[in-house]
Amino acid sequence: MARTRLPAFLLLTVASLSLASCGINSVPAAEEVAKAKWADVQAQYQRRADLIGNLVATVRAAGKQEQDTLVKVTEARAKATSVQVSADDLDDPAKVAQFQAAQGALSQSLGRLLATVEAYPDLKTNQNFLALQSQLEGTENRITVAVTDYNEAVRAYNTRIRTFPDMIGAKLIHGAQPMAPFAAKAGADSAPDVGAMFNGN
Repeated sequence: MARTRLPAFLLLTVASLSLASCGINSVPAAEEVAKAKWADVQAQYQRRADLIGNLVATVRAAGKQEQDTLVKVTEARAKATSVQVSADDLDDPAKVAQFQAAQGALSQSLGRLLATVEAYPDLKTNQNFLALQSQLEGTENRITVAVTDYNEAVRAYNTRIRTFPDMIGAKLIHGAQPMAPFAAKAGADSAPDVGAMFNGN
């Protein structure tokens, strides 16, 4: 009787170890890390959108800004905040690209706004404006870090679901699909030098 229990126990142990190494737990864990990193990216872009609203209000209050530029920034901000990509959509490159395009358009409008400020010396010394400028610089840096962290999590997840033995569990149990990385356009991997825009550099 003991002899039949021993092989059954060994078989159960081997089967458990085999299943444990087939991505049953590691694939969903890697997916959740990537989704959490995507949430960080969205949080940083939301922070930027909030700061831009305050920046536009400060510039408008100074009464020395071109209305056309303010309208374009406000419209780009509204569009950027309306394009949302949920964690469940991260395997759809088209949706991720749409999000990136909206954020890129906002970055361009913001750059135009900051460049026009150079013509208004009073605004450049406004303490509220200077504080917002500093916060915006920090946010752009945080966006860069969040995107880098997200892309690393996506790389780890995509590698895990495509390599043995985790690919077995990824395909058979989880039906895992590769996630889309945040592929910014050339030169967008560094935050804009907002300070240089104000110093004429």
